[in-house]
Amino acid sequence: MSTTTPRPALLLLAYLAFVSLGLPDGLLGVGWPSIRAEFGVPTESVGLLLTAGTVGYLTSSVAAGFTLARVGVGWLLAGSTALASLALSGYAGAPMLPLMVGAALLLGLGSGAVDSGLNAYAASAFGPRHMNWLHAFFGLGVAIGPLIMTTVIGAGLSWRWGYGIVASAQVLLALAFVFTVRAWDDRRSAVPAAHGASGPPARPARVRIGATLGLPAVWTGTVAFAVYVGVEVGAGLWAFLLLTEGRGLSEAVAGICVSIYWGSLFVGRVVQGLVAERLGSGQVLRGSLIGMAVGSALVAVPGPAGLAVVGLAIIGFAAAPVFPLLTLTTAERVGAVHADRAIGLQIGAAGLGGALLPAGIGVLLSRVTVEALGPSLLVLSLILLAVYLVSTRRRVPDAVA
Repeated sequence: MSTTTPRPALLLLAYLAFVSLGLPDGLLGVGWPSIRAEFGVPTESVGLLLTAGTVGYLTSSVAAGFTLARVGVGWLLAGSTALASLALSGYAGAPMLPLMVGAALLLGLGSGAVDSGLNAYAASAFGPRHMNWLHAFFGLGVAIGPLIMTTVIGAGLSWRWGYGIVASAQVLLALAFVFTVRAWDDRRSAVPAAHGASGPPARPARVRIGATLGLPAVWTGTVAFAVYVGVEVGAGLWAFLLLTEGRGLSEAVAGICVSIYWGSLFVGRVVQGLVAERLGSGQVLRGSLIGMAVGSALVAVPGPAGLAVVGLAIIGFAAAPVFPLLTLTTAERVGAVHADRAIGLQIGAAGLGGALLPAGIGVLLSRVTVEALGPSLLVLSLILLAVYLVSTRRRVPDAVA
């Protein structure tokens, strides 16, 4: 079995980059009440920031997949991280909401390119363990963000300091990427890490964009990412409502249960990264997708709150390796020459699915019943399982199309 060990410096930078991707999400949740009060805008105005950020993220994540071969992963990461630091500085200094919305667009552009570029790089250079741990560090960043903003506000400082601190850290990260540009690109052209019995071959010459877009496996993979993120975000977003209004838990207890869900996602990525290296990515993926359906079925069953909590914990733990392993095995489904572009499309679809599907579930909950959460998650989990099985039925050869 051919294996290579990721360079410690590059691995550390990759982990830090994913922490940095999660930090702004955590900052906004805690800082928004103060931001809203200072600008004198209604609570729902946060939607302007989220929409602008999503548009930028979708645009750059897809574009990065199609330009990575020309730009090089090192310069893509350096430039995108610098753009993110500029955007966060814009947050910190914005005198009014419209300028902050513009900064949100820039932040989305920077974050989407980092996400797509790093996932494409990791898919060719990391094994299952490090791929899972990479995504676990994103969750760590989401968890650290609220702590930074809470500490800043608790110390009597303006919310702007929270964004300033994170912007400064992003500047240092961008400089680190600049100094390691050659190492990133050299690594990408070297022998890739093992993905089971053997790693994917080195990436050959560029191919026509139409050849990539014409592959059915590219689009089934794109759908899979959109549905997966819809389940992950939808479960975390609406579990509190189900547990309080549908199952009678107090707000304090329900909040702890939602934390258990997110915690199981983090723990699952740490643990199952090791399992995937032993059993293989394909076997773990199939088991995880089945586990998501089982957990969703438990949430769907009318009964005591404890049953739904167990179901949510199962969903979180089972879902943990799905995103990283689907990314890792992209080349196996579409062919190595198409993998960068496919990953860009997948990351973009993940952002779109994470926005639209949970919103759709919310409309269903408000117009029908909160108990519709479980059936909604079950249907989406079964769709995800079916799409994955279809996408793996035929493997695309690595030859240039």
